[in-house]
Amino acid sequence: MRLSAVALLALLPIAALPAIAQGQTQTAPQAQPWKQIPIPTLPAFHPQQPRRILLDNGAIIFLQEDHELPFINGFVEMRGGGRDVPASKTGLVDLYGEAWRTSGTATKSGDAMDDLLEAKAAKVETDGDVDSTSVSWSCLKTDFDPVFGITTDLLLHPKFNPSKLDLAKQEMAAGIVRRNDDAGAIASREAAKLVYGPTNPYGRTPELAGVMAITPADLEQFHEKTVIPNGMIIGVSGDFDGAAMEQKLRAAFGGLKKGTPLPPPKDTFNGPTPGVYAVDKNDVNQSNVWIVGLGTERSNPDYYALSVMNQIFSGGFGSRLFQNVRTKMGLAYSVGGSYGASYDHPGLFYTVAATKSVSTVDTTKAMLQQIDDLKTEPFTEDELRRAKDELLNSFVFRYDTPEKVLSERASLEFYGYPADFLEKYRAAIEKVTTTDLERVAKKYVDRSKLAVLVVGNVQQIATGTPGQPGKPLSDLGQVHPVDITIPMPPGMQGGGPGSQ
Repeated sequence: MRLSAVALLALLPIAALPAIAQGQTQTAPQAQPWKQIPIPTLPAFHPQQPRRILLDNGAIIFLQEDHELPFINGFVEMRGGGRDVPASKTGLVDLYGEAWRTSGTATKSGDAMDDLLEAKAAKVETDGDVDSTSVSWSCLKTDFDPVFGITTDLLLHPKFNPSKLDLAKQEMAAGIVRRNDDAGAIASREAAKLVYGPTNPYGRTPELAGVMAITPADLEQFHEKTVIPNGMIIGVSGDFDGAAMEQKLRAAFGGLKKGTPLPPPKDTFNGPTPGVYAVDKNDVNQSNVWIVGLGTERSNPDYYALSVMNQIFSGGFGSRLFQNVRTKMGLAYSVGGSYGASYDHPGLFYTVAATKSVSTVDTTKAMLQQIDDLKTEPFTEDELRRAKDELLNSFVFRYDTPEKVLSERASLEFYGYPADFLEKYRAAIEKVTTTDLERVAKKYVDRSKLAVLVVGNVQQIATGTPGQPGKPLSDLGQVHPVDITIPMPPGMQGGGPGSQ
């Protein structure tokens, strides 16, 4: 038998009727046991530090014993990289890092090294970066002597093979020709150019003519300038006896003669020329939006407050940027950013999003508003607490092995930072207050110094699609087209589909 609504109400206790009449629901409070889980105080951060040894010729050695597994890993890092070559030879250091290893030495070719190392499940690699070059190795402890012998032979007696250099040049040229295929790659490349400048080492890109003109002699000359003991940091971690390893390293490097260090870089960092810049890529239906400016250096006393501010602004799913632009407004597929801080030059301050063409202008305006709000919307104690927790709880995992600590200690040495920089990080973050956040936001966040870069289908951005009208980029201000045409040397005109 089915009761009518009136009959059903008559069966309820009278005390329940007023609550139902007012549209209220009486339910028992839901238990939240996770809130009762105690959160212990973070322990003091004192990672196992490597032992530092300074040789008479200026070479610096770091030894980090770790007997958990029978492996030995190491590196030799030299000062000097892409920023130390002329702009006309951009790409030389990348080619150097590749051809150095594949060429081998006067007594053992790169191919022969491959065979020998493969048989031992070991590796020896070379690399070139913007400010350094390196050779590294990894092997079982029982194979250390032959693998280290290959490493030092490669370091001290390289023989740059023209055919291996040609192969590296062909690979780089293929990448240059195809560099405009991916909209995201275009956006990150052109954003760096806007901030640092097209001739600055941190913004310039290799071109075909310069790459194809590089010779084995160029690589040899660069090697002679950089492989000197007073510009060298050697790091070894793994299962070894410290005294015995020190003796082997002294024998290998102690007899090297000092050289003339490369002069300090004299790069200038003025930041982008403010404005709206557009790369018209008509084969896509979404946009990559970058809002960019100069960041800071880690030596800045405000680095810690800026790190916390950055975490609140763009640090993951709970950040202001993500919660407002993506979650609440639904404008972007992805959105993020960073107030970048590098060791010896200003990092990149960027806010980025991927969005539909028709949403490009609205997304950009929303991102700009979030940047403005850093100076006007007060930071809350809850935001501060959450940001500190996220930074400190993730920090330890960046240095949770002796090898990671060794790598970071070598970086601090390389850039002239104090050895206890890592250990002071926690205390400095914990001291940050909302007053500090408001101060650094007002001091460092300046929308008038930022540039907006859009890589997308400019026509579709303006006209939209059926049922979804768009907005022209001119709604953001005067638009400056960015030419990404790849210059083709004589004999290579046409260049294939990636040249435009």
